[in-house]
Amino acid sequence: MTAWSTWVPSTPYTIGVEEEFMLLDPDTLALAARGADAMEGLPAAVRDHLTGETHGCALELSTAPEVSVPTLGDRLQLHRAGVARELAQLGLAVASAGTHPLAVWTEIEVSATPRYRQVHESMRELARREPTFALHIHVGVDEAERATLLHDRLRAHLPLLLALSANSPFWQGRDSGLASARTSIFQAFPRVGIPRGFGSYDEWVEAVDVMLRCGAFDDPTFLWWDVRLQPRFGTVEVRIMDAQACAADTVALCALVQSVARLELEEGYASPRLLSAPEVLDENRFLAARDGMDAAFLDPDGDRRVPARGVLSRLLAAAAPHAAALDCAEALTSVETLGRSTGAERQRRTAADAGGLEAVVADLALGYLEPAASRTYAA
Repeated sequence: MTAWSTWVPSTPYTIGVEEEFMLLDPDTLALAARGADAMEGLPAAVRDHLTGETHGCALELSTAPEVSVPTLGDRLQLHRAGVARELAQLGLAVASAGTHPLAVWTEIEVSATPRYRQVHESMRELARREPTFALHIHVGVDEAERATLLHDRLRAHLPLLLALSANSPFWQGRDSGLASARTSIFQAFPRVGIPRGFGSYDEWVEAVDVMLRCGAFDDPTFLWWDVRLQPRFGTVEVRIMDAQACAADTVALCALVQSVARLELEEGYASPRLLSAPEVLDENRFLAARDGMDAAFLDPDGDRRVPARGVLSRLLAAAAPHAAALDCAEALTSVETLGRSTGAERQRRTAADAGGLEAVVADLALGYLEPAASRTYAA
């Protein structure tokens, strides 16, 4: 076992969040490539929860791990408020979604930090594509083998999580026809998508370590799979989701990920046939990115297509006892409303009702500071 792969145990089912968000000019609401100077101007108490991203117009907000999703939600709301308040003092607005609806690649700047310069040198002009903004959720696991088991089983749920979180219908000033254009844009990078099942932690370590030994990249954080193990944190990190406009949607997704993690480790739920069919998982991932919660997923157990909302309903019923045990039952119920009206659908309604994408960006900026329980949804 190599040093980088030593598993640092964490409390089972603790939950943590990383949210990528966009920096905006407050007057035009265009992307503002001021990440580096913004970080320098922020007080340490705020800066400690932020990191830079590939693009100068993006930052990432992270929370400490929490046992309780409601506590996490309160903490996230405080962090969002603090970030928005301090960045406003620096002449910046903020918003969160999978893409900026009006961004074009010719206006994008890559961050000047060594890590992201390395990304640019490796990816070349791919690194200058329109920035995307994702939500990453970490689940604590105490043992490496249990973490690998959870990693492998969560693969079955990734398309549904993508469908629920879809929040990027607009790309380069037009409707992409997709619920999550972010997924297709980010797909241009290497080492992305749903990974294979590994079966054991040693197998996963060797798969990663051979790439390290051959010099493909410097450390495992250059793996951008939709789900990945994080030995140094003792977590399984779910990375497939679009960033969410409001904290309420992030909290709902956290409750679902936490409850499903316990469901899979304590009972086992995912279909073995689905888990052993990578082609089906990949197709369902595409359908989720295209259609969001209107998708009809491939079901190899029944040789049929099944509505995403039906898949969600059955999963919520199975996960409900685990949500109760984890004290996130109330947050889990809000997943049903998110399933009826995702961020992508809300953006399209705003564009239609308000007459343009500028109104969509304004709504996203407004939503960033909404109280975690205030967002309402169409039935």
